[in-house]
Amino acid sequence: MGQAIARRLAERPDLGLVGIWARDTDLDALVDAADVVIDFSLPAGTEQVLQAVTRHAKPLVCGVSGLNDEQMRQLDAVAAQVPVVYDRNMSLGIAVLERAVRDAVASLGPDFAVVIAETHHVHKKDAPSGTALKLGEAVIQAQAAPGGREIEYRVERQGEVPGDHEVIMTSPVELLSFSHSVTSRDVFADGALHAACWLLGRPTGRYSMGDVLLRNPGAE
Repeated sequence: MGQAIARRLAERPDLGLVGIWARDTDLDALVDAADVVIDFSLPAGTEQVLQAVTRHAKPLVCGVSGLNDEQMRQLDAVAAQVPVVYDRNMSLGIAVLERAVRDAVASLGPDFAVVIAETHHVHKKDAPSGTALKLGEAVIQAQAAPGGREIEYRVERQGEVPGDHEVIMTSPVELLSFSHSVTSRDVFADGALHAACWLLGRPTGRYSMGDVLLRNPGAE
């Protein structure tokens, strides 16, 4: 993702790249020189990034999936000191899909069964994907009676598919579906850059891509 972000940054005259963190680079020097830090590393690397943004009081956009409970607690602790956007999917379209799913579940009630189907490339290890689980969490949080609805996950690994997700709601008499497809992984770089620009000047706290795209500025 670092190269994708660098490529998209090169097309943005309003933004500049300080550098990409690698084994032979100084993380503290990069963080100190940046206005916003974007992290698409691995969970172990994220721990180092969290420490660095805290030391230098820099906003953070983090799109690393697979963080464990302790790492999420660390992220929340950092978000109490600097503004953080964290999301397992940086796509703007997924943020809209999540909102639509919440609204649909809250409106339709418990009579509709929910299936979440996802297809990714054969190299993807986690199943269901973090995005599928994120959509499942949206369903659970939106239902009137917590624990009252089971979610079926359908997982497929095929070729080099960047990512397809569909949420299907069915009753005995009708079917409603919402779908999202990624045609290029650049969508995640674009979303991260959008989030980074949005994050500048925000108060401390942990935000999601839903906040970035859909939050009402007048509510702050």
